[in-house]
Amino acid sequence: MNRITLMVATALVAISPAPAPAKAAPAASPDYAVGPQYDTTHVYVTTEDFDRFVASFTATFGGTTSKQGEFQVTPTTSRTKSQLALTPAGTISVFGFLTPIPYPFGAERTGYLVRDIDGAAASAVKHGATRLITSFPDPIGRDVVVQWAGGVNMQLYWHTAKPDYPALTTVPENRIYLTADAADLFVKQWTGFAHAKVTFDEKAAPGAEIGQPGKTYRRIRLTSGYGKMSVIVSDGQLPWPYGRDMTGYSVADLGATLDKAGAAGVETLVPAHEEGGRQSAIVRFPGGYIAEMHSDVGA
Repeated sequence: MNRITLMVATALVAISPAPAPAKAAPAASPDYAVGPQYDTTHVYVTTEDFDRFVASFTATFGGTTSKQGEFQVTPTTSRTKSQLALTPAGTISVFGFLTPIPYPFGAERTGYLVRDIDGAAASAVKHGATRLITSFPDPIGRDVVVQWAGGVNMQLYWHTAKPDYPALTTVPENRIYLTADAADLFVKQWTGFAHAKVTFDEKAAPGAEIGQPGKTYRRIRLTSGYGKMSVIVSDGQLPWPYGRDMTGYSVADLGATLDKAGAAGVETLVPAHEEGGRQSAIVRFPGGYIAEMHSDVGA
């Protein structure tokens, strides 16, 4: 290379723009989950059925209950009997309203304890949820009710004094029935908010498992700090009681658990059958609460 060529090359290098710095990846949203033992299915029963339901639930799954009381748990005037049932298979919040139930309460399926109610509400909205009511105080903290794609309603809680519940023996499963119109969007929203991981996605599960022989459906299972979730994707043309089972409870021995449940007045609506590597059944407790129970095949 002669001197002139070298000088031109050097000048071109000197005036060439520096490469743009790499863009930093967007920061992940914080994970506000506390633990699945603090997350509850909300069960609404009449005051007449309240005690009978709680007794049948604990007789089936064991565990203890909190002290029963009467409270205002909504931001507008209302009164309800309320009690927690803390079992090794999952926790429930039981409500027996003594007054009409104000909107939007009664349609939320679950309550999830979060570390920061304002941060969690903002994160939910960021990931696509709609607040059905802005955050409000309750007797022991603050709450907000949100709705995800497909009309999935849930309540987020924050407690003034951090509770201390024993860890669960088995983690329950939030069972969500959706059509294909909403399923992928809901999963995207929930995985973003909850830092959830898809653990199983079967595109063509046998429809007989949800009362649709001759058809197929999609079964998606997820797990996060809020616990487990099963998204059941179908055409929505479900015979009763499918779609009414909000929570699935994992037990060591399904047959033995069904026997205990029956002795406590629980009705078996769908007998034990194989479903995605499990033995599964659907039951109805006194007061009308419908749930799924399952154990691993061979258990």
